[in-house]
Amino acid sequence: MHLVYAAVLAALLFCVGLYGVLARRNAILVLMSVELMLNAVNLNLVAFDVWLRDTLHAGQALTLFTIAIAAAEIGIGLAIVLLVYRNRGTADVDRLRDLNEDTPAPGTASADRDEKAEAAA
Repeated sequence: MHLVYAAVLAALLFCVGLYGVLARRNAILVLMSVELMLNAVNLNLVAFDVWLRDTLHAGQALTLFTIAIAAAEIGIGLAIVLLVYRNRGTADVDRLRDLNEDTPAPGTASADRDEKAEAAA
């Protein structure tokens, strides 16, 4: 197998993943695009490991490490996205720019009204 085939395929996969990260609005699709980019890197690592005929198979070992990191990343990322979706009702990345809640600052008129309403109840 020629190295060029795997390198071109990896470059195409990486470009598709990069487009997905830059153009998508849904957080789950952004995470899927990041995974696509990581798989393109893994394909390059394995292809160059085979092409160089490394006796230690360092490229394949690094690929296994990258797969483990990617699995942990997608697990934590999906948990965060699901939690944000439950709280906000959307997984749209553009609407999630402001992650702090809209609570009034202490000492303002609306905060004082809220405190009086809670005390009266």
